[in-house]
Amino acid sequence: MGHDRGVELSGLRIRVVKPDELDETEIDAWRALRTKSGSPANPFMEPEFTLAVGRVRPAARVAVLWEDGEPAGFFPFERGPLGQGRAIGLGVSDSQGALLRPGLTIVPRELLSACALSAWEFDNLEAGQDVFQPDAAEEFDSPVIDVGAGYAAYEQLLRAQSPKFLKTTLAKERRLGRQAGEVRFVFDERDPGALRTLMEWKSAQYRRTGRRDRFAKEWINTLVRQLHETRTPGCSGVLSVLYVADRPVAAHFGLRSRTVLSCWFPAYDPQFAKYSPGLILHLRMAESAAADGIGLLDLGRGPSEYKDSLKTGELRVFEGASTRPGTGAALYWLSREPTRQAHTFVRNRPRLAGYAQRTLKQVGRLRGH
Repeated sequence: MGHDRGVELSGLRIRVVKPDELDETEIDAWRALRTKSGSPANPFMEPEFTLAVGRVRPAARVAVLWEDGEPAGFFPFERGPLGQGRAIGLGVSDSQGALLRPGLTIVPRELLSACALSAWEFDNLEAGQDVFQPDAAEEFDSPVIDVGAGYAAYEQLLRAQSPKFLKTTLAKERRLGRQAGEVRFVFDERDPGALRTLMEWKSAQYRRTGRRDRFAKEWINTLVRQLHETRTPGCSGVLSVLYVADRPVAAHFGLRSRTVLSCWFPAYDPQFAKYSPGLILHLRMAESAAADGIGLLDLGRGPSEYKDSLKTGELRVFEGASTRPGTGAALYWLSREPTRQAHTFVRNRPRLAGYAQRTLKQVGRLRGH
């Protein structure tokens, strides 16, 4: 068994366990609390994502908060050296936070103490997380596509706000079909070979742009493959593929709940770049998602021209850390905060950000040689 000592705290009993030690009663309670939260049903906040991370990250834990003999909250996290904690799956998780019974209040430092944490780092804290949001250092837009009124209504909105973008993308789709072969789209592709192709494209894109290759990390590689096989109402892996003459030219892997598709890993074959296959793919994803009852596609934080063209609005997410006084918190600050502040300084100055972007691409080209 994992670390499962009970801690009494302000009328609550807190039990810390490994994700696979949660029983069915607790998992059902987690889902019920999430439904009552009123937040978008982001699949990263469902128990299946935490369970999947637990299988590839040995330091994954969940604090279960009990009140009056019933589960009243869940706080998933990973614990590092000296109690430096982080959001579950930090680095790939696009929505983070605790799941608490409405009206339940808890002091962050007390929760961290009960979990033997000196700090808890987050980079995609969802809005409405009143326990941790006061500790946020920055907030970001997370662009979304609202297809709740159907795809036709979304396309009509695009014609109004981005007429040139929509007209050009649809024209490229027709040209792709004429010049390269029949265009076919599969919203939920189960072929693991197509997933491998997407991961190869994405790794090459990371290297080409000078970014850290996430798929070079075995735990991320394994996590994505396992989630591709996960099929539950609250969290299922969805691989969408755009084919031309039965050849994949663009693909995306994300997670979906009944009503939200959280966009995660998009990539395309650079040989077809002139046709903008990634944009075509996203339009077909929006169309299929709307037909399947999904009302929201969350494109994830971070500026991007394609997101600006596709989005209908934004959610807010937050970055920062909750800490409690001590050596561990001081070490966290020394290891993380100067780097984060440097990133913020560059990001808020467009000219510097442009230099940084060009430098990353140059590094990527050098790596290619």
